[in-house]
Amino acid sequence: MKKITIAIDGFSSTGKSTLAKQLAKHLGYVYVDTGAMYRAVALFAMQNGYISPTGFDKESLINNLSFIKLDFKFNPDLGFAEMYLNDDNVETAIRTIEVSAFVSKVAEVSEVRAKLVEQQKEMGKNKAIVMDGRDIGTVVFPDAELKIFMTASAATRAQRRFDELQQKGDSVSYEEVLKNVEERDYIDTHRKDSPLVMADDSIEVDNSYLNREEQFEVVLDLVNEIIKE
Repeated sequence: MKKITIAIDGFSSTGKSTLAKQLAKHLGYVYVDTGAMYRAVALFAMQNGYISPTGFDKESLINNLSFIKLDFKFNPDLGFAEMYLNDDNVETAIRTIEVSAFVSKVAEVSEVRAKLVEQQKEMGKNKAIVMDGRDIGTVVFPDAELKIFMTASAATRAQRRFDELQQKGDSVSYEEVLKNVEERDYIDTHRKDSPLVMADDSIEVDNSYLNREEQFEVVLDLVNEIIKE
């Protein structure tokens, strides 16, 4: 069967990772969560005091990028790969509201993007991969056979993220989550290096009123059309 590259881009909290995991599992493809990679770098910056609510020492982060080792290790119990930072499982640690507050600022740094994009391109050289992020269809895999751009209203995305954090026991308010979503949207779409934009040949999927199963079926139909060509 024809193997393809599937690039999924879009705004934060649109369910990109959920969809990508579903597709990868169904197709037997490799799944790569690039957002987790940027979150891990943000966590590293936080742990080392390079970024905080009072400031961001970009030069120190840039000078220490060589000390960052990122790996995805498959967890058979979960059915997907988890993010490891310098051999430590940080899958839970990178999903906090604190990391969310800094990840877009870290992702703005050109040196960080260059380091991670290089790794991402290497991961996808043999195709049969589903990768989600902000610049997959425009920068990482501009020749991907299928490009999906996911969107939903900020209020809808904030509610989903708030519910998710509440289930994990995190003490946050909806207003705090909505502010974070809107701030990340602005940074992601206005940064100079690889801003979040929809590729010309991307297919937009607005999932404001779609559940996970409906969304999966819509995109799977698109995948099957391309594979059968």
